Amino acid sequence: MKFVVIIPARGGSKRFPDKNIYPLNNKPLIAYSIDYAKKNDLDVYVTTDSESIAGIARKWGAGIIQRPAELAGDYVSTAETLQHATEYLIRNNVEFDYTILLQPTNPLRPDKLLTDAKKIIGTEEYDSLMTVSPLKINFGRIVNDCFVPQNFQYGQRSQDLETLYYVNGLLYVTKKEIILNGLIVGNKMYTMIIDHLYGTIDIDTVDDLKYAELVINSREE
Repeated sequence: MKFVVIIPARGGSKRFPDKNIYPLNNKPLIAYSIDYAKKNDLDVYVTTDSESIAGIARKWGAGIIQRPAELAGDYVSTAETLQHATEYLIRNNVEFDYTILLQPTNPLRPDKLLTDAKKIIGTEEYDSLMTVSPLKINFGRIVNDCFVPQNFQYGQRSQDLETLYYVNGLLYVTKKEIILNGLIVGNKMYTMIIDHLYGTIDIDTVDDLKYAELVINSREE
């Protein structure tokens, strides 16, 4: 099986301008995902509408897919972006069976995550894979100014909570044909549970970036 990594990184973030290339511990945010792909001996392409992002991605060893303006808006889905990138690679005679999506806003991933994911896909039982993390909090809704529990009852022991999960965005692996149909995961998806601190890191704000720096520095001590 052949895999190729695609990193979507548009330049128009409004809440956090230049987020995808903002320094995280003196290294551009997008470089973490590029390095992760290259460390796993995979070809990696960044799809972007930004010359600034493209320049930095090239510096770190990624190929560039020029994203058209109509695919760089606020309401364009990741599935649309991946479909365009996959079609581009096919037109340019890049051979691959599976697309690996690495989002630049998830810069930290467990070392063996990709190796383990490829082994699971290699069984050929699944057409796609995505990662989730356990949700270890009591949550609920507000109804008429009153908090209504959703996954617990008042007085319940924490160890008796129903185990729920959230999509952490660390990794998606998807068969090429599924991406070409405009989807990110298929009907035979494997859900990979990642109970790791890195699953809590998703950079959308400056505060998220500061949290990621704290995690990096604490693990280097």
